Order: sequence, then structure tokens, then C-alpha cells
Amino acid sequence: MKKKTLALFLLLASPQVLRADSQWVLAQSTLTYHISHPLHDADGISHAARGKGTCHAGMCNFLIAVPVKTFDSGNSNRDLHMLEVVQGGQFPMAIVRLQLPESVLSSATIHADLEIQFAGQTAEYKQVPFQRVKKGNAIEVSGTIPLELSDFKIARPSLLAMPIKNEVPVRVDTFWRSQ
Repeated sequence: MKKKTLALFLLLASPQVLRADSQWVLAQSTLTYHISHPLHDADGISHAARGKGTCHAGMCNFLIAVPVKTFDSGNSNRDLHMLEVVQGGQFPMAIVRLQLPESVLSSATIHADLEIQFAGQTAEYKQVPFQRVKKGNAIEVSGTIPLELSDFKIARPSLLAMPIKNEVPVRVDTFWRSQ
């Protein structure tokens, strides 16, 4: 009986069992936006997002931030104009916040409510689906945020008096590691 009690005590006293919080860090990211104009389409890409997540008492809070100036469309004039349009000098970061029950982190599909700060405005996107795949010690989370310029009060840039589409989907491919 004493051996069973001692074994149970050692199991419960182990640091991993006592640790109520879990921490996540964004190890790698690729964010790609897509603009569509009647004359052409373009994509901008950034690998500079940073993020972290903390789970406590069954709930997880995540924060992801990316400097707006790190998006590269392959055309420096377009990139400078994009920074001007989204007021990148005044609001240099795009920030995504989300809160999830910890139990959904093991699901193949995660539906997340996102709060996004961009261009000095905040917009919410409800039940955005993300795919989750475990890859070794990391978890890959990917999906597309259905961002619209009007949600952030951004005037649509135009070329030859034709504006780009309001929809600017942002593809998110991230790798998270538990700490």
C-alpha cells in the first residue's frame, strides 16, 4: 500500500503534472495576401510573423503579429503603395488575437473567432476554419482569413480608374511548437 501511495505522490508531484499552463511559440510562418484587379492579380508574402499562445484553465489565448512592411509582392512600387494605403508608417503591425478552448487544439479542423487589428482598425471574423496537422514535435496550422478592405475602412486602390476587389484573402501557414 505504501508503494502505491508513494508512486501516486511522485506522479502527481512531477513538474509536468503540476504545470497547469502550456505555452506555444510560432516557430515558422508564411502569410500570403492576394489582390485581384481586372487587369492582373498579385500576391504579397511575409515570413516575419511572430506569435505565442498560453493555455490556462482549459482556455488558450494566442497573439500573432506581423510587420506590414515585410510583405513582398515582387514589385517595390506596389509594396510602397500598399504601405501608404494601409498607413503602415502609423500602424506598422497587423495583429491577430484569438481565444480557443484547449480541447480543440487536438482537432483536425479548428474553427476560430479572430480579432484583427490592421490599418488602425479592428475587425472580427467568426468561425474561420483552420486545418491542424501534427508534424513531429510541431503542429502545422493553416487556413485562409477572408479579409475585406472595407472591414478596415481601407479605400480600394485603383489602376486606370478600376479598383481592386474588396476581398483580400490572407493565406496563413504556421508551425507551432510547445514549450
